[in-house]
Amino acid sequence: MTPDSPDSGARLITVSAAYGAGGSIVAPALARRLQVPFLQRVTTTTGDVTQPPPCHERLTPEEVKNTPVHRLLASLSQCMPVGPTQSPPSTRHQDEDLRCGAEEEIYRLQAAGEGVILGRAAAIVLGQDCGFHVRLDGPPARRIIQGARIEGISEEQASQHQRAADTARDAYVRRLYRADPADACHYHLVIDSTAMPFEAITELILTASAAVVRPETALA
Repeated sequence: MTPDSPDSGARLITVSAAYGAGGSIVAPALARRLQVPFLQRVTTTTGDVTQPPPCHERLTPEEVKNTPVHRLLASLSQCMPVGPTQSPPSTRHQDEDLRCGAEEEIYRLQAAGEGVILGRAAAIVLGQDCGFHVRLDGPPARRIIQGARIEGISEEQASQHQRAADTARDAYVRRLYRADPADACHYHLVIDSTAMPFEAITELILTASAAVVRPETALA
């Protein structure tokens, strides 16, 4: 059975991606190849995971203006550190509402046993023993160049988008889960996605997901 078969490999894949790393291209491509639902990053509307709206590399207007992600950022005087912290009660309630809303859709796909999830700290929510978790990243300068190409904008604009998106999405994971989204311990596969074509990255993920060895299998 090859990665071209929808029945091969992991049927539940999470993709964490920095700006310009191509998460908006690779994650939907994986869902199409596997013929499974696609769940995007947190926005104001969840939508139908079987027919999601267009996926963007940058922060969407909804993220910038309306979502709890923006409210989280507005409440931070500096980047939220990893580790135990204390938040005001009102902020903790907002955090819990955001976390529960985002996780509800993750667990729905987990129960179904299939889907591709972009962002949402899904690798941390599900843990190493459920699904196949991928991190797309790369040197910031190369991500700016690639982000400009993906979005069809100037590198100066892409640099601004990178700072905003990386800060917001990093704060989301750190604030809600007290974790570093770039830490390789959360993922089965970490890829410098500025170093190869997205088509090759998609194939690499499909191949690796079919080859992953679970702890219970290794000990059998």
